[in-house]
Amino acid sequence: MTMHKKWSVLFVLFLLASCMNSSEEVKINKLNGNWDKKAEQKFDFKIKDAQNPKNIIFVVRNNNDYPYSNIRLFVNFSDLKSKKKITDTLNYVLAQPNGEWIGKGFGDTKETLFQYKLNYKFPANGDYSIGIIQAMRADKLRGIEDIGVKIETAKP
Repeated sequence: MTMHKKWSVLFVLFLLASCMNSSEEVKINKLNGNWDKKAEQKFDFKIKDAQNPKNIIFVVRNNNDYPYSNIRLFVNFSDLKSKKKITDTLNYVLAQPNGEWIGKGFGDTKETLFQYKLNYKFPANGDYSIGIIQAMRADKLRGIEDIGVKIETAKP
């Protein structure tokens, strides 16, 4: 079994385990190591228990083809009902100063979780969207395998 197939099996098992916990939702978009600067990655989700604060966490999976030690992102966070949109510019570190990836994983692909909003109280139940655009200087960003959003109920 190739490393990519092993990683895919592990990812499916992770998703199945995530589905068992109703207080957590993970959505992943596959980029296959090539993220176009104009390609916004969209994640739509429904909040059913706005009274409970949430943690919003970004999931980044990169491989050894990624040429930088950080990643910059433009994030569009939208309430689809009220049409209110917040745009953030974020910078996350992917590698230590010695070049070693900080993420976890087997083989060349590493997964790193980045906090976006912690203990965030959604204004109301309803539909929301997060769009993520890579803000690096490269028109085609190599080495990013997947990008995702994890929403979990914050622990008291």
